[in-house]
Amino acid sequence: MANAQPRRLALGAAGMVAALTLVGCAGGGDAGDGSELSVYIDSNPSSIALWEALVEGYAEVNPDVTIEIETHPAGGEGDNLVKTRLSTGDMNDMFWYNSGSLMKALNPEKTLVALDDQDWIDAIDENFIQAVSTEDGIYGAPVGASFAGAIVYNKDIYAQLGLEVPTTWDEFIANAKAVTDAGLVGVIQSYGDAWTSQVPVLGDFYNVTAVEPDWAEQYTAGEAKFVNEPALAGFQHLQDVYDAGVLNRDFASATYDDAVRMLAEGEGAHYPMLTLNVAEAIGANYPEADGSIGVFPFPSDDADSNGLTVWMNNGVYVPQTTTGAQLEAAKEFIAWLVTPESCAIQGAATTLGGPFVIEGCELPETAASLVGDMQSYFDEGRTGLALEFLSPIKGPSLEQITVEVGSGIRSAADGAALYDQDVIKQAKQLGLDW
Repeated sequence: MANAQPRRLALGAAGMVAALTLVGCAGGGDAGDGSELSVYIDSNPSSIALWEALVEGYAEVNPDVTIEIETHPAGGEGDNLVKTRLSTGDMNDMFWYNSGSLMKALNPEKTLVALDDQDWIDAIDENFIQAVSTEDGIYGAPVGASFAGAIVYNKDIYAQLGLEVPTTWDEFIANAKAVTDAGLVGVIQSYGDAWTSQVPVLGDFYNVTAVEPDWAEQYTAGEAKFVNEPALAGFQHLQDVYDAGVLNRDFASATYDDAVRMLAEGEGAHYPMLTLNVAEAIGANYPEADGSIGVFPFPSDDADSNGLTVWMNNGVYVPQTTTGAQLEAAKEFIAWLVTPESCAIQGAATTLGGPFVIEGCELPETAASLVGDMQSYFDEGRTGLALEFLSPIKGPSLEQITVEVGSGIRSAADGAALYDQDVIKQAKQLGLDW
């Protein structure tokens, strides 16, 4: 489908959805006076629904501006299209794209408009600012909400067994054993979907930076390694859970869907997972279980250092080819996107996997219960970015290695050492001097 033309749909001043049509590529609004804007987004149905709602909401307060939504495929094909449009000067007035290392790979200093001077900057969570910044500027505004890699748990089981949320890793293992002793599953794993095995390593990164704040920088420079503490802990946690004998019997073949069902139906107490995924699955398939599902961070060995490893939402960016009246109109639209009014529309149009990253934006009543559990960590500043937002390096074999460690096939130290070798090829492809 690489040669298929992108889909485009438009919302006019009255907020009515135009028919979906196939059109050729065209960057920018045609009017040139700011009355017509265009935004480039991925073609996931949830993305389209979100942006339709936002554009319609903006039309209600700015009826003289028409915003056209153009879509591109998700994934690698979409990444290439974004990069191509930027390099050829054919990008739309705005585009919605990843934050973090993928954004920084767009060479933002040469391709994007810096937004440092905008009045709304101070209202944005520092994690997001970090994820859309370089030394030369701030380039994006948030649309959507954060999510976390953490331990999702069944509150009813905790209440039945008189357990408290653990603040150290030893307490977590003790809780898991207590659950297993009660005839339930202490920790659910779903290695039938190998990608899920990575979460204990990725979700532990808050604890890594709590010990070594510049670990990601050292890692990118080829100096820090997973085989050494503090980063080894994520792999060690996988081994600890296996050694403790608290896994579901079918951990090797269970799928993600199996795991969510076990959690929702009270067959198991803990599932290391991304909060957005669980919120979507519970909301769609087990809405009656929502109030029973909570979340807490991966505990470290230090009870005073507990925080969430968070993934940031996409950002809205303006290419440097957007100028004049188009640029001013784009900035006005972006300024509206970061208001509580916009957040309310977003909360109604999409499933939230975590809190908003905009001051003054409140969670809707329909937000998943586990999202409410996360808010205090944001309010208290106990959050930190996942490694992928701080470094472009991720080896292709992580999920295979974490399955082996989590299944008792390979030790934590051996798995971490193997992963340190796995990332070397990518580092060289990125031109890093390792």
